Amino acid sequence: MQAETIVKVEHLSKRFGQFEAVKDVSFSVQRGDVVGFLGPNGAGKSTTIRCLLSLITPDSGKIELFGSTYQQNRKGILARIGSIIEKPDFYKYLSALKNLEIFARISGVAVTEKQLYEQLEFVGLAGREKDKVAGFSHGMKQRLGIAQTLLHQPELIILDEPTTGLDPQGIIEVRELILRLKNEQQKTVILSSHQLSEIELLANRMVIINRGE
Repeated sequence: MQAETIVKVEHLSKRFGQFEAVKDVSFSVQRGDVVGFLGPNGAGKSTTIRCLLSLITPDSGKIELFGSTYQQNRKGILARIGSIIEKPDFYKYLSALKNLEIFARISGVAVTEKQLYEQLEFVGLAGREKDKVAGFSHGMKQRLGIAQTLLHQPELIILDEPTTGLDPQGIIEVRELILRLKNEQQKTVILSSHQLSEIELLANRMVIINRGE
């Protein structure tokens, strides 16, 4: 049985003035994949991801997610996606738990305190739930960001350079967490990185982009 295609990008292009950031890019993602989106800095990864999340509008091409386009069903599509673009941001002087409570309320997601504790345990922050985020390392904030993306139980998770700026231990923790998302929660993951060694350890499929192509 063929896996369901949940992301379909066809002939995507995006310019900023004279600069063509993305040129005629096409790829697809099947349910259950961890897709590595690999390329050097400035290759067009972040622009493509922003188009995927409808944060910017492509100049041409087609993006289909879960069988629909944003023109047909933007709200429904975004309800099924969780993402971290650049570094996650939090209220530093509130606890990890309080931050998640606030984000759940803003997103209109009904979650119990027990569920929030479970999410924090899943990302490896058990015992730190009531600590202020100001005292968290970069890696801990990254894992809290992943807990935040899981609040509405998305099917597709998009992570843009999630290990940038992390120390070796932090990289290992985030890597293990991504594998658990796939294996334990059956999430589909798109993971952008400029490090081939990182992508090789995580992805079962790979898309390579360079100079927008």
